[in-house]
Amino acid sequence: MTTHSSIEHHPDLAEMRSRFERVTSTPAAQAVEALALVTGLYLAASPWIAGFSGLTSLAVNNLIAGLAYCLCMSGLGSAYERTHAMAWTAVAIGAWTIVAPWVIAGNVDTTRTVVNNIITGAVALLCALAMAAMARRDRGTAV
Repeated sequence: MTTHSSIEHHPDLAEMRSRFERVTSTPAAQAVEALALVTGLYLAASPWIAGFSGLTSLAVNNLIAGLAYCLCMSGLGSAYERTHAMAWTAVAIGAWTIVAPWVIAGNVDTTRTVVNNIITGAVALLCALAMAAMARRDRGTAV
């Protein structure tokens, strides 16, 4: 009788990886990942696209949050079995994007800034939740 010191050879792990691969290879999962990447890039560039005048701390926040969101969501389609927990980090980044204008800038004068962050944050939040839910999507074949 031989014993394996690693869990890599466990049959349940192989089945879970197979299930994650099936789920993330669907067109819907690939569309969610593409939309998430575009959303993250827009979030990073939004201070210059939407024109955040005088809100430099919020501009830096959006740049960092957008790049972090792209990093969290970029590996999900190719290695979901190892990176699916990062989708929950992306959920937090999306929620943070929604409340950031009030937390960082305090009394925000421009509605353009608030609307930009609310819409971008909502799209980011929904994409991340959709990716996090992908693991449950194919539950019919594995427990």
